[in-house]
Amino acid sequence: MIPNFYSLYAHEFLRVACCVPRTRVADAAFNLGQTLRLAERGDESRTAIMVFPELGLSSYAIEDLLLQDALLDEVELSVAKVVEASKSLFPVLVVGAPLRVTDRLYNTAIAIHRGKILGVVPKTYLPNYGEFYEARQFCSGEEATVDTVALLDQQVPFGSRQVFTADDLPLLRLHVEICEDVWTPIPPSSFAALAGATVLVNLSASNIVIGKAAYRRQLVSQQSARCLAAYLYSSAGAGESTTDMAWDGQAIVCENGDLLVESQRFLRASHVVMADVDLERLARERMRQTSFGDSVRLHAAQLSAFRHVSFTLGVEKP
Repeated sequence: MIPNFYSLYAHEFLRVACCVPRTRVADAAFNLGQTLRLAERGDESRTAIMVFPELGLSSYAIEDLLLQDALLDEVELSVAKVVEASKSLFPVLVVGAPLRVTDRLYNTAIAIHRGKILGVVPKTYLPNYGEFYEARQFCSGEEATVDTVALLDQQVPFGSRQVFTADDLPLLRLHVEICEDVWTPIPPSSFAALAGATVLVNLSASNIVIGKAAYRRQLVSQQSARCLAAYLYSSAGAGESTTDMAWDGQAIVCENGDLLVESQRFLRASHVVMADVDLERLARERMRQTSFGDSVRLHAAQLSAFRHVSFTLGVEKP
């Protein structure tokens, strides 16, 4: 029981945020600064989960610069500074970065809280069609040969099958996937929801073409509905290279099919949208809809591969 009755966390609500920081191409120091400014805003509003765009610390559309050690070293330094800053911040920060693991490069999301890296999640599905050619630089997380990595003197869980659970807010069970993962016939988050995840987040760098914003909104809404979960989607915006693509910075939060909040698109400055998610509602719906439990039973073999990583959010404070 959380002693502060007036805290939303005492009533199984969760404040979440989707962040769209302005970026500069391959300028990790600038991108770090924008990321931390938004993180401070989340701390002020007692936001529990903050999700940032795909490859946000390096920027996404930088082609083979992703293979340069100078950039990758700078990105790791930026990750270290996010970890250091997080020691005094309340939210779990989920940031995007390219990382070298066993001499291979992965497009990753890094979950950070209170000076600790909770886990590193590599992207599973790499788009390599149309205007995308991610397989040129990255490896799929399914090709990884390790499930733990050494990062900033920490031994960190590595892999797409992780659920991060708050031991002081048990209904908060977080899963992370990256952009293309949710566009596939069976997204990784579908299995994560069956494994218990209630909050699904997506770090994206989805470009904008005619009609795509509406489709993304439907995609996020339907995934949250099918999974009986909250779904947070944050996409890259201003500052990305427009050599091949354009960017609108769409950020969306849905809960069980309901659109809670959506950002204004094409903003030039860094911005954030926040919403309060009803975790108890999600848990009740999962109990009520018996087909959800049937799905858990039918896919038990796949669900056994998930690793559950616990952490303390710190919600007992006023």
